[in-house]
Amino acid sequence: MDTVQFGRLLTAMITPFTSDGTVDWLRFDAVLEHLINQGSESVVIAGTTGESPTLSQDEKLQLFKRAVERAQGRVKVIAGTGSNQTAAAQELTQKAEATGVDGVMLVVPYYNRPTQEGLYQHFRAVAETTSLPVMLYNVPGRTAVHMDVETMARLTHDVLNITAVKESSGRLVDVMKLAARKREDVALYSGMDELVVPYLASGADGVVSVASHVAGLEMKRMMEAYFNGETNEATAIQQKLLPLVEALFMTSSPAPLKYMLARMGICEEHVRLPIIPLSDMEKKWVDSILDSSVPA
Repeated sequence: MDTVQFGRLLTAMITPFTSDGTVDWLRFDAVLEHLINQGSESVVIAGTTGESPTLSQDEKLQLFKRAVERAQGRVKVIAGTGSNQTAAAQELTQKAEATGVDGVMLVVPYYNRPTQEGLYQHFRAVAETTSLPVMLYNVPGRTAVHMDVETMARLTHDVLNITAVKESSGRLVDVMKLAARKREDVALYSGMDELVVPYLASGADGVVSVASHVAGLEMKRMMEAYFNGETNEATAIQQKLLPLVEALFMTSSPAPLKYMLARMGICEEHVRLPIIPLSDMEKKWVDSILDSSVPA
């Protein structure tokens, strides 16, 4: 099995909305085309950046189907089907598979704070309901639970269709340990745009990015430089992109990103509550970043 079956540059795609709060399907198509042109090899639909907590199951399924239809095989489509309710994740994963997606991403269950054994049983139960490749998503800053290296490694060895891990803890020692202990053909992705090069140096294979909406070609060039042995060039690009990444997460994501994309004419800046748009002062700060040397 190809270790990087989803590629090296994956994008956690936004969900564009209209002013009345419904999904903006034409803008969705435009964002997808933009990401393809910016070098994304896979897109994650209805992940955190896609405002998944505010999407209904029907909306998610429509998004998965639309992405598959519009992508036409040019990028792989990964459906965000995770939940803190195992049965709900199983149901959505099975329905997502019927839409033709290429894989699913399962986030660590949030709010209910399961044990490590609970995490193991949850992910195994969901993965065993599908034949699709499964990406585990460890993001303790959002879920209040950190999935231990031992739990992730155990899952990759025990469940063969778990083929990728998105690691967003920022714990580079854990990244190194997981790279050494996971099943060999399991891809390891950084979930942190500000630490892509350090993650690669720790054994990661690529990134599931937010910044790639705005600087996808630069992100791709950064990784190509790293894997070509041009580590100084890769580090220089990472450093250059840091102000952009800081701006993207200056407040609740994806509000800053949607403002950037609105400024670029790709979509509107509408978000769904409880996320709110940027204030005028925040917009001025983002403008100063985009008007500097950062690609936009």
